[in-house]
Amino acid sequence: MKPGNFTQIYVHIVFAVKKRESLLNDKIRNHIFEYMSGIATTMKHKSIIINGVANHVHILLGLNPAISISNTVYSLKRSSSLYINKEKMCDGKFAWQEGYGAFTYSRSQIKNVYRYIQNQEMHHKKKSFRDEYVDFLEKFEIDFDKRYLFTFLNDDVPGQ
Repeated sequence: MKPGNFTQIYVHIVFAVKKRESLLNDKIRNHIFEYMSGIATTMKHKSIIINGVANHVHILLGLNPAISISNTVYSLKRSSSLYINKEKMCDGKFAWQEGYGAFTYSRSQIKNVYRYIQNQEMHHKKKSFRDEYVDFLEKFEIDFDKRYLFTFLNDDVPGQ
C-alpha cells in the first residue's frame, strides 16, 4: 500500500447575485444548482448540497485540498454565469457579485449545515440575506468592514 494524503475539509461557501438581484427564479434555480454541483465534482470536490434563494447561493463541499477555495469559487461563478448567459436563462446579463464567504465545519456539524442549506427558502422568510451573512461573519469571529460587504439593491432600506 502506498502512502497517501488523507483529508477531510468541509467548506460552506456563500455568494450573491450581483447587487443581490432576485434573478435565480424557481424555474431555473435547481437546474443552475445542479450545474454548479457538476462543476464542483469535475474539480474533484465532494458536492454535498447546493441550494439558495433568488439572490444568493449556499454550497457545502468536501474540499479537494489541491484546489484553493478562491479558485473553486472563481470556477463556480465563471462557469455558471457563462452557462446562464449562453442559455439565456435570465433577462439581461447575469453576473455574480464580487466576493464570497467561506466557513469550515467539522464532520460532526455536517448534518446541521446540510439542513440549514436545505431549508433556505423557509429560513429567508424570517431573515434577510444581509442579516444572515453578517451573522456568519460574527459567529466565525471574522473581522470585517461593512463598507466591503456585498452591494445590496436596497442599501438604503434597513433590514435588506
